[in-house]
Amino acid sequence: MSLYDDAVLVLKGYEDQGELRQTYLDHLTEHPDGMWKSCADGHITASALVIDPERSRVLLTLHKKLRMWLQMGGHCEPDDATLASAALREGTEESGIPGLTLLPGGPVRLDRHLTPCAWHLDVQYAALAPADAVEAISDESLDLRWFAYDEVADVADNSVVRLLEATRARL
Repeated sequence: MSLYDDAVLVLKGYEDQGELRQTYLDHLTEHPDGMWKSCADGHITASALVIDPERSRVLLTLHKKLRMWLQMGGHCEPDDATLASAALREGTEESGIPGLTLLPGGPVRLDRHLTPCAWHLDVQYAALAPADAVEAISDESLDLRWFAYDEVADVADNSVVRLLEATRARL
């Protein structure tokens, strides 16, 4: 199965945000290249909110280009077999934490936002950090920092706040 096929199956199985979910599916129908950065009309991306529920905190990255505190995430790559594996790869690469595991149940949220390259149709997962997690900043970040749940709204935009709320509801 291709990454495109996996994305269609994941989105068809996602039961929330019906109108936005349909926008993603329509995009893929209209754009066979809609998984890739090269699709100028927008593309599917995958992200992971790295969370440490034992300490009631989340790890956010200060994105180098956007200069915003965000969850880990980005473009799908040809080696990604599934959206879930793309989200886990992004979470691991950008956090520097080995041993992340995705929260069961598939995507937590969808979020469509305009970036300098194109519209990102982000499929958002949550990744659980192991108890002994030590983060390491990547070259895509200006900073990497743990925030208590109640601090997130002070540093991040509403999309990250909604992702945290949905993640906490699933925990």
